[in-house]
Amino acid sequence: MAHTREHRLVDAFVTLTDTLVAEYDVVELLQSLVDNATDLFDATAAGILLVNQSQDLEVVVSTSERSALVGLLQLEAGEGPCVEAFTTGSPVSVQDADEMRRRWPQFAAASQEAGYTSVHSIPLRLRDTVLGSMNLFRETPGALNEDDAIAARALTDVATISILQQRNVDHATLAQAQLQQALNSRVVIEQAKGFVSHTHHVDMDTAFQLLRGYARSHQIRLADLARSVVRRETVIPTVNEDA
Repeated sequence: MAHTREHRLVDAFVTLTDTLVAEYDVVELLQSLVDNATDLFDATAAGILLVNQSQDLEVVVSTSERSALVGLLQLEAGEGPCVEAFTTGSPVSVQDADEMRRRWPQFAAASQEAGYTSVHSIPLRLRDTVLGSMNLFRETPGALNEDDAIAARALTDVATISILQQRNVDHATLAQAQLQQALNSRVVIEQAKGFVSHTHHVDMDTAFQLLRGYARSHQIRLADLARSVVRRETVIPTVNEDA
């Protein structure tokens, strides 16, 4: 029997809360969060930005190459709801393309090119500490309804607590080191995606799914697998070879 939306929401919370009592991979945690968010909240794509040691935002996970591209474009422009959610520590909801153009012209142009007409951005925040933002991109106008907005905020709150678990938020260098490690992991994952895309003649989204599926089936951290692939120590089979 297919799971109801409520069951899927509970499953998403269980996945996040499991990290409070077990060792986990930050990148995989955040990837699961954006994957679940698109399914639960009627979003076309989602991405998460984290702040690096230079206090600049970087894309750490996304559900597609398209959402990652918009994230990068808005960072270059220094504007957009995703940046504003991080700087203000409050959710930012943009309901249509006209509102985007009034507030962030460059971001609006990038979003239009990618096919997005509304965005909901939620800070990854615990009290006064803001780590980044989760951003839900939609191809239709309109804001998230109140229940969805509350649920999305709750998921990001649990994720933020998970990242900062066993860390005293007053010790910023320790927390920042963990975030930087996640961002560094993303760099090597991107390298591995490019390598698999080239060797397997597939697009980047498919390359990522091959990597992620292999990591899960072999119980390997995604970043560790990526390093092994880049060093040509591990060969990722194609879907047919893995069947």
